[in-house]
Amino acid sequence: MAALDLLGRRWTLRVIWELQQEPAGFRELRRRADAMSSSVLTDRLRELTDVGIVTTDADGVYRLTELGNALRPSLEPLRDWADRWSAELSAQRGDDG
Repeated sequence: MAALDLLGRRWTLRVIWELQQEPAGFRELRRRADAMSSSVLTDRLRELTDVGIVTTDADGVYRLTELGNALRPSLEPLRDWADRWSAELSAQRGDDG
């Protein structure tokens, strides 16, 4: 339940998603998730660092730890479902994609 509690917090999965794509500093992460407030990003990065999912280096670049990267296989089914959902919504609307 603790894992679901952590991952279910607003913006947590977005931070993990962005760091799976590429390590980044605070400003870059903030730019990638433009609707997230700086205070929420600070909180999420602190929480994820405290539990060993994210680390930061001396230059302030955040990256997933080995434990954080181990989440990838668990999140792939969610990504697959989201792609399917998006495609179905587009088809219902008659969008090109």
